[in-house]
Amino acid sequence: MKFNVALTLLLFSLVGIAIQGCHGKGVQFIFGDSLSDVGNNKYLSKSLAQASLPFYGIDFGNGLPNGRFSNGRTVADIIGDRTGLPRPPAFLDPSLTEDVILENGVNYASGGGGILNETGGYFIQRFSLWKQIELFQGTIELIKNKLDKQARAKFFQDANFVVALGSNDFINNYLMPVYSDSWKYNDQTFVEYLMETLQKQLKALHSLGARKLMVFGLGPMGCIPLQRVLSTSGQCQERANKLALSFNQAASKLLVDMDSKLPNVSFKFGDAYDVVDDVIRNPNKYGFNNSDSPCCSLGKIRPALTCLPASTLCEDRSKYVFWDEYHPSDSANELIANELIKKIGFLGGNANSPTPPESAIAPSPDE
Repeated sequence: MKFNVALTLLLFSLVGIAIQGCHGKGVQFIFGDSLSDVGNNKYLSKSLAQASLPFYGIDFGNGLPNGRFSNGRTVADIIGDRTGLPRPPAFLDPSLTEDVILENGVNYASGGGGILNETGGYFIQRFSLWKQIELFQGTIELIKNKLDKQARAKFFQDANFVVALGSNDFINNYLMPVYSDSWKYNDQTFVEYLMETLQKQLKALHSLGARKLMVFGLGPMGCIPLQRVLSTSGQCQERANKLALSFNQAASKLLVDMDSKLPNVSFKFGDAYDVVDDVIRNPNKYGFNNSDSPCCSLGKIRPALTCLPASTLCEDRSKYVFWDEYHPSDSANELIANELIKKIGFLGGNANSPTPPESAIAPSPDE
């Protein structure tokens, strides 16, 4: 009898250890815009910010559109692969379940979204950062049936939180006269407004359990093809670049301050502005031969705000820094991701994890 009791207790212990092990690895919760969206917007039927037509996703999995605003992977995809973290599915993916969340995390990123609720209004439907945080609250409720309070706290403490927004707040808000923010603020006060809002949002995530968090900075957004073609000279728009630098400086200071004041946290700022700027100005140095126009375009009809089936593709997609008027190519995203890992590492995972084979790198959500 004693032997049976002891055996039963041992089995319960082993089952408990196994269950703990399943949820012991860190997962990612990603908050972002079209640079990180992996399919949320394709489920927003009224959204005008879409990557649902060919040739988006042409170098990803089966080559069909999958919701990513690129020909291939996002920066977050690549960082996750390099550090051994699973790729979180889109929040609106119909296959998302409690078990999937515990195993892979969730991606809430939405094309056209910004730090501010008013950003990207003309896209009609998109998730702002506040909305994404609200959806994360729903995720917490969803897994309450799976984990008790202590286990939930541990799960979120071990998770990696990535926040990557801000460019839309300038390009699709402040720098467009149709938005009231363009005349309510000047360059300095608008950046201050963004930081005040971002601080509240990061505090909200902290209150919901986030302890390991990275905020990605902005690149030289004045040099994206759209900004060049809208300028009179075809050159980078330096005001937009200066705004990106101001945002990065303020956000870096905010993260340092929050990291020092909040208990038991690792809040980091990831900045790849310098290397992206150098890639754009000296593309040949990095193996590219074009850094000022999109690989996918309608020829001389520009700006073509999205990639379409009628578009013409460049001859070698790996040689173009930009995929469309807004977004980097897979090759450029790989360079950006590697720079972020090199500069500050990542919040979890194994930086020496082998890169999965291409078939594993690129499973299409539609497969």
